[in-house]
Amino acid sequence: MAVFNLESGFMLIVELVLLAVKVFTFVNSLLWSTDSYKAANKLTKPAWAIILGLGLVVQLVMPGGPISLLNLVFTVAAFVYLADVRPALASLTRR
Repeated sequence: MAVFNLESGFMLIVELVLLAVKVFTFVNSLLWSTDSYKAANKLTKPAWAIILGLGLVVQLVMPGGPISLLNLVFTVAAFVYLADVRPALASLTRR
């Protein structure tokens, strides 16, 4: 019985961390201007907002937790935004 409690507690922590990542990426994608995305030669602002917003909705609405396939796809998209798009946008404002 203790193993199942440990597992469910771990999955809850994973879900909350992924939810925080998706909320952060969605909000961050809305803070940059449309011209910034064009200057960084990345996907457009509406496209990233839709992708990350759908990921956030899937995280909140769909059952299956962080292991469901659709949730994994949007989690990868959020991490791609963090690893590729956000640094490119931030480099435009650095001096």
